[in-house]
Amino acid sequence: MPDLLRKPTLVMGARGSVGKFVLRRLLDKGVPVRASARRPRPGQFPDGVEVFAADLTDPASLVPAFDGAGQVFLYAHREGVDGVVETARAAGVERVVLLSSGSVIHPTSAGNPITREHREVEAAFADSDVPVVPIRPLVLATNALRWASEIRATGGLELYRPQAMTAPVHERDVAAVACAALTGAAASEVSGMLTGPVRLSLRGQVAAIGRALGTEIPVTELSREAALRAFSQDMSDSDAEAVVRFFDDAAAGNSPATSTVQDVLGYPPTGFDTWAADHVDDFR
Repeated sequence: MPDLLRKPTLVMGARGSVGKFVLRRLLDKGVPVRASARRPRPGQFPDGVEVFAADLTDPASLVPAFDGAGQVFLYAHREGVDGVVETARAAGVERVVLLSSGSVIHPTSAGNPITREHREVEAAFADSDVPVVPIRPLVLATNALRWASEIRATGGLELYRPQAMTAPVHERDVAAVACAALTGAAASEVSGMLTGPVRLSLRGQVAAIGRALGTEIPVTELSREAALRAFSQDMSDSDAEAVVRFFDDAAAGNSPATSTVQDVLGYPPTGFDTWAADHVDDFR
């Protein structure tokens, strides 16, 4: 085992959709790991995993979790990033694997507010002496989970730009790429844009969820104004505008499918039908 992996690897957000797969994959490989969450509770993590309460916005809470860690996996959050960078530097962390966004290197996403936030987080680490490896999924398949409550409640779904084509990537594949970076199993290609195998319209993604459920899910198209109102119910107005702009860009044909997962892992990325089957209970 490389010297870097003899020290514990800290998985922050280890209960998150990607973090939980990172933690499990590292454990399966025999890598010593520790986990953190804002408010961990007994029984949330596998036996034998050292668990810390740590909040990215509270630098003092990070110190015990970072102390003695060889490397850290964490999600990109603009709030508190300077404290995270300083804590990592002071603890002598040798590598940070940062779950960022493919929009950072996606040409037509330049200027999008959400893209800017991810770029600022990457820059904060790049400007420090803490080595960082960004992992950049463009469209996470888990974004479709925001449809679940409406599908459960009404059996149908209202969508903005249902014809927009994207290539959603399974969170398990994102975690596998992150682990390739953490274990040194892959080089610079881990920071390429991560996508699923093929582009699929939003309407097609809903159809895949319907197939997993054994039913047809009717789709009604939302206007831009209605979409902004809907997104603003659980995010800021600026973030709602940013999300709508991503859909506009995808509808213009600018959301690609890439070979990065295949290049890094040596096998093709998981298709959306499999993702839908894996998450069918979330939509029931």
